[in-house]
Amino acid sequence: MNRRWLRWWPAAVAVVVLAGGSSVAVAAVSGAFSSRTAAPNGQCSAPALPGTVVDVELTDMGGMMRGGHGDGSGGMMWGGYGGNAYGPGGPMRILLSGDAAPAGSVSFRVVNTGRLVHEMVVLPLARGASAGERTVGANDRVSERGALGEASNTCGSGAGDGVDPGAISWVTLHLPAGDYELVCNIPGHYAAGMYAELHVS
Repeated sequence: MNRRWLRWWPAAVAVVVLAGGSSVAVAAVSGAFSSRTAAPNGQCSAPALPGTVVDVELTDMGGMMRGGHGDGSGGMMWGGYGGNAYGPGGPMRILLSGDAAPAGSVSFRVVNTGRLVHEMVVLPLARGASAGERTVGANDRVSERGALGEASNTCGSGAGDGVDPGAISWVTLHLPAGDYELVCNIPGHYAAGMYAELHVS
């Protein structure tokens, strides 16, 4: 074997491994791994849902860590948040399988992969507004005036007391064309980065 090749083959292998790892990290952050019908804890499953299905992942530091001891220590962060290890908004996130859907029946299949209770509330966005710009009140929540629906019922449809860690919830809404913000309105969670934008046309 050529001695020059022997000197360079470890570097070539490292490049291939790093490229593959980066692809997995980007896929994870973009929500490619969030499409599932069964809850991670195995306790329940979502039924077949009508219309366009948008998979939603609710996560916090416990759900974003990989490796370690499952307690957020010793793991590696998924990367790709553009300079902020926690994401643009903070240490909690709402990840979508896609940021657009056709007008009409839209079903949200919501999985909580974090360690805390979360929820997903659908709010219309005013023309020209962007996700993450709502005013947080003294109660550490945003106004839900005009809310169109929510998935906050552990192992069930619609409103409840929040989606338990490892559980799934779902809701089907009729959405006309427009922009919508998906938020977790548990106190403090919106300010910590739990919002995402969905465009319906």
